[in-house]
Amino acid sequence: MGSIFSKIVAGEIPSYKVAETDTCLAFLDIFPLAKGHTLIIPKKEVDYIFDVDDVLLTDMILFSKRVAKAIDKSVPCLRIGIAVVGLEVPHAHIHLIPLHSALDIDFKRPKLKLAAEEMDGIAKKIASNFI
Repeated sequence: MGSIFSKIVAGEIPSYKVAETDTCLAFLDIFPLAKGHTLIIPKKEVDYIFDVDDVLLTDMILFSKRVAKAIDKSVPCLRIGIAVVGLEVPHAHIHLIPLHSALDIDFKRPKLKLAAEEMDGIAKKIASNFI
């Protein structure tokens, strides 16, 4: 059985997709710490980020940079923070989180509950700024 992220890649589960390449996918976190909180995953299912092969890991980082720039143009913030935790889903992923302070990247904070329409609007705005 594949991870929930593999099911998103396969189109079995909907997501708020913001960008995609042949190897990576970016979509909004449905339990965000901030508006615009985006996940970057490899399309190939690998549990632990440090088990991702070097070429794919390079793709993920460079893709993350492009997505972060799109988020920065789309969501008011001071910076885009990056985090790799890797315990929530057994599929390597990178969190890109719009920040106003270092406290915004604290995963113990309560998650936002945004309406589907707002999530869709944020995803479309980020997608429109993705280069």
